Amino acid sequence: MTNHATPTTPTPAPAATSGLHSPLSLTSLVLGIASVALSFTVVVPIVGVVLGVLGRRREPEGRTMALIGIISSAVMLLGTVVLLVIGLLAAVPIGVAGLLHVLA
Repeated sequence: MTNHATPTTPTPAPAATSGLHSPLSLTSLVLGIASVALSFTVVVPIVGVVLGVLGRRREPEGRTMALIGIISSAVMLLGTVVLLVIGLLAAVPIGVAGLLHVLA
C-alpha cells in the first residue's frame, strides 16, 4: 500500500493594498500640524481646511484625521487674521502720523 498524496495547488498571495485609504484627510492633518509648527501662514491653513472638509465628506475612515486637520488649520488661520488686524491697527496710526509730520 502506497500512500499517494494528491498534489495541491498553492493558493495565491492576497493582492497588496495601499496603506493610504484617506489621502485628503491625511494631507489635511499634515498641513494643520505644519501650520502650527511652522508659525503663522495664510495659504497652508486655508488648504488644510479645504482638504479636511473634503476628506470628512469623501473618506469616512479618515474622519478623525480630517477633523484634527480642520481644527488645527482653522486655529492657525484665525491667529493669522487676529495678528494681521492687530498689526494694521498699530501700524496705520503710526504711518498716518509720520505722513502728517512729513507734510507739515
